Amino acid sequence: MEEEFKIIDNYLMIRLPDEIDHHRSVNISKTADKYIMSEKVGNVVFDFERTTFMDSSGIGVIVGRYKKIACFGGKVFAINVDNRIRRILLLSGLHNIVEIME
Repeated sequence: MEEEFKIIDNYLMIRLPDEIDHHRSVNISKTADKYIMSEKVGNVVFDFERTTFMDSSGIGVIVGRYKKIACFGGKVFAINVDNRIRRILLLSGLHNIVEIME
């Protein structure tokens, strides 16, 4: 499955694929950056509904988009987070910069 990008109001919604590895993370980052810069979105929402695997490159995707959007005063959110992804977000410290929505 491929990732999907959609702008809703002031939010860039990124529906992540089932697996986020190095190859996919490069594409996700490039596409997200294009939307952030060209559409002037204020916040980024990562939707983990389909995601069953994420390695350290997935963490890099989130950190990189946080750094970019924070420059404009924006925030990063995570939705549809299962226990496995929640654990990765907590252990990596990402919960300090990403608001996990229940």
